[in-house]
Amino acid sequence: MFKYFPHTEEDIQQMLEKIGVKSLDDLYADVPESVKLKQDYVLPEAFSEVELRKLFEEMSMYNEPLTVFAGAGCYDHYAPSVVQNLIERSEFLTSYTPYQAEISQGTLHYIFEYQSMMAELTGMDISNASMYDGATAMAEAAMMAFASAKKADKVLVSETIDPKTLRVVETYAKFHGIRIQPIAAKEGVTDREDMQRQLAEGGVAGVIVQQPNYYGIVEDYTGYADDCHKQKALFIMNSVAADLAILKTPGEWGADVAVGEGQSLGIPMTFGGPGIGYMCCTEKLMRKMPGRIVGMTQDNRGQRAFVLTLQAREQHIRRQKATSNICSNQSLMALYVTIYLSVMGKEGLKEAAELSYGGAHYLYEELLKTGYFKPTFNQPFFNEFCLTYDGDVDKLQEECTLMGFMAGVKVDDHTVMFAVTEQRTKEEIDDLVNTIQTLREEIA
Repeated sequence: MFKYFPHTEEDIQQMLEKIGVKSLDDLYADVPESVKLKQDYVLPEAFSEVELRKLFEEMSMYNEPLTVFAGAGCYDHYAPSVVQNLIERSEFLTSYTPYQAEISQGTLHYIFEYQSMMAELTGMDISNASMYDGATAMAEAAMMAFASAKKADKVLVSETIDPKTLRVVETYAKFHGIRIQPIAAKEGVTDREDMQRQLAEGGVAGVIVQQPNYYGIVEDYTGYADDCHKQKALFIMNSVAADLAILKTPGEWGADVAVGEGQSLGIPMTFGGPGIGYMCCTEKLMRKMPGRIVGMTQDNRGQRAFVLTLQAREQHIRRQKATSNICSNQSLMALYVTIYLSVMGKEGLKEAAELSYGGAHYLYEELLKTGYFKPTFNQPFFNEFCLTYDGDVDKLQEECTLMGFMAGVKVDDHTVMFAVTEQRTKEEIDDLVNTIQTLREEIA
């Protein structure tokens, strides 16, 4: 047997005897012979380390790195090199389920620090130990609102929410008896009057908005929390985590629950994942929040110690009556975010956000100067914006890709959404604009 197989021959024999079977062949006797593989696996011979490294180096030659001017939920942010080195330390990189506090202090410690930083970043009282991703975090928030309401079964979702995230929420809602109803958008922002009308009709458990919204617009949510609370509905805000370094926090807007994707906190894009979902809430809702919560206490020697707390919410304690059925968290990503936030600090986060903001507004003005674009919305934006293009969007992006640029995200046949992070230099922005101008001149 291979050393990394968990069961010895004796273990296997004991299990077979327990179920009344003599051998593994007898265990699989019901499997038809016609479907059994009767030859060796078609696998290459084992490689040495040198051969394996050479193979992957050769494969990497086929990659075509692009300068990224796209976002829509996944952003090309910089992370200091120290982050990658620290997350591999043995006291942190331990088993993902920290139920045994006496052997999981490293894991519990960084989760506690993660929670503390995310609560501060969002302006909320409590953070959980992270969620799978931003989309499922928002879906869990909708379920949390439903569970907190007595008779209401509707959750209102602004049409300015990312459509990818909305589809996940709708999937969760379908099987939990929750009705998802849209709040109309007007000129790229949430129509408050439509929200107020639907709230007045009753039966609303929660309202979900996004900041910045899907189009990159920074919306004014003044009074939204009051509108919701008058009708006993929760106000839920979805935000790109990094943007909260500058923008007004969900807590300042009066939100009951803050959720979103934390990939923007230095996590590499890596072809779309993994990311990390965050969820924070007011102290009043702490027992309704799904997922783990780590607390700090003292052991019997008076030393600082970290433990899982409020476990009566979880499925291994209350089974079907549990308010939380999150079986794991994105623990490695939570560690990554914790170290990133520690290294960057408040000023570093703020500086990265200011660079992103400045770069986006510079690109916006330069693209308008070409004459091929016009504003889609007349609204304030942060580091992402939509422009209406007077040509073939697919052709534009295809040609830009050949020239080494990921030129935005196609919103519709005439609209492109561009994003800029602190990674993009003025030279790169100018190169993109010049490339577009050159392509158009060649077409003409």
